[in-house]
Amino acid sequence: MHAASIDLPMPPLLRRILLLFHALRFGARLIWLAAPREHKLHWAITLVKRVHASEGGRNSLHNMLPVLGPLASNFMQSLAERPELASGTLHDAFDAIGRMEAPLPPPEVEAALAAALGRPCATLFERIDLVPARSGFAEQTHVARLASPVNGHRDIAIKFVRAAQVQQIGDELALLRWAARWMEKLSGGARRLQVSALAQSFTEDVLRRFDLRAEAANLSQTGHHFEGDRRLVVPEVIWELCGANTLAVQHIETLAATDLPGLLEHGVKLAPLATHLVEVVTEQAFEHGFFHATFDAERVRVSIEPDTLGRILLAEFAVMSSLSSHEREFFVHGATALFDQDYARLADLHRDAGHVEHTTRTEVLEAELRRRSEAHFAAVPEDRSAGALFHHLLHAVQPFEGAVSPRLATAQRSFEQAEALARALHPGVDTWNVARTVLAGIARRDIDHRGWIKRIAQELPHLAHMLPRVPQLAVRYLQRRHDAAGTRQHEQLLREISLEYRRTRLLLWACAVCGGLLGAGAVLLTR
Repeated sequence: MHAASIDLPMPPLLRRILLLFHALRFGARLIWLAAPREHKLHWAITLVKRVHASEGGRNSLHNMLPVLGPLASNFMQSLAERPELASGTLHDAFDAIGRMEAPLPPPEVEAALAAALGRPCATLFERIDLVPARSGFAEQTHVARLASPVNGHRDIAIKFVRAAQVQQIGDELALLRWAARWMEKLSGGARRLQVSALAQSFTEDVLRRFDLRAEAANLSQTGHHFEGDRRLVVPEVIWELCGANTLAVQHIETLAATDLPGLLEHGVKLAPLATHLVEVVTEQAFEHGFFHATFDAERVRVSIEPDTLGRILLAEFAVMSSLSSHEREFFVHGATALFDQDYARLADLHRDAGHVEHTTRTEVLEAELRRRSEAHFAAVPEDRSAGALFHHLLHAVQPFEGAVSPRLATAQRSFEQAEALARALHPGVDTWNVARTVLAGIARRDIDHRGWIKRIAQELPHLAHMLPRVPQLAVRYLQRRHDAAGTRQHEQLLREISLEYRRTRLLLWACAVCGGLLGAGAVLLTR
């Protein structure tokens, strides 16, 4: 989940001057023409579209940034067509460019692996396939057999990044950040759009795809979440061979989930496989809160080994996302309310979660949710899409100038892709009711005794610090109670003394008046 820890040297002065030349030639005028005041994403799309429309603009970008140029072009072209998929289009661009990348030739693979592992391959592997099983953008994966087993595993898949290419990517990213800083210094529009922050975010998104330590940790955590689950298999990480530039995992023979003839040939039952896929992706995002942010069909594979036949294997753990407990609870209970067509409750959940202003009227938001959702309930069961319904669950707040977190939108998109793949595997699968059942089960576990036990377990570390202080806190409480009682008694005594003082003074005045009247009467009578 973190950006790769790569030391990036500052680019040479000549390349800085070249970049500045291209930025002034193709960018300065476009910044003034294209920069709106409100939305930086729209500005970025407009800017790149105009660069692409200009004569020679694409070629200049590619010449200036040989590695990132094609990536940026593909990314922005997809983003211009579908701007709502900002997080996914970068992944799609990586995937498209990765297919065009030529892997290292076999004679160079062994030397690159030895440099990445820090030891000769002959001391580690009995054999290694020098032709990559998979090749991507600046990385490739090979299948090998260990000379001696590690944790009972001999056959492994080892992934390594092409260090020279990653170094060049880092150099070009440093150039982009340097240019962004200068743009902010020279342009008020660039400062308003926070161009430097955009460049930094882009850098982190790119570099975290090469952080193999983080990918190993993500894979290990997912295995912990689904430990003992017979619906999927998570390869075990071989930590002894993992490093900054390598990732080694247990090798499992698989087929792509889209290879239907191959799956049927190996006796894999497609109907339960489709159901398990929807269940696993739903639980991964909305029960564990840790899920694939770049989910697609090409990275879902199915085991064909006898011990794990038909189990799902999720690959590519480089880009994961997570939901906070509040985001997860909102989606689970909001989706349950939506399935029950309880729009008023869902509107209240949106307002309580801060997705709309607290002044938004419940009945107005409820009407918008109803208008968007009822068509899905009216459709025939085989045409119902839970993913499309969840889209309205999240985006019905937009007419009220509201928004949900990007992570929730990413989780919804991952579910929608899993649903599409499940229907491709088995068109008869009822993804609507599968999702409804899974989410209802998660919601039930949240509010029954299991939810209470989970919350108590979360509070136990805090209680461990508080329990030794309970006697001291009790003594302080009793002292405050005693002091408060003494204060009340003192105040009551003062009130009683004051009352008696007023009564005594009144009696003395009455006696003086009566004495005066009696004296005056006696004098008058004696005359």
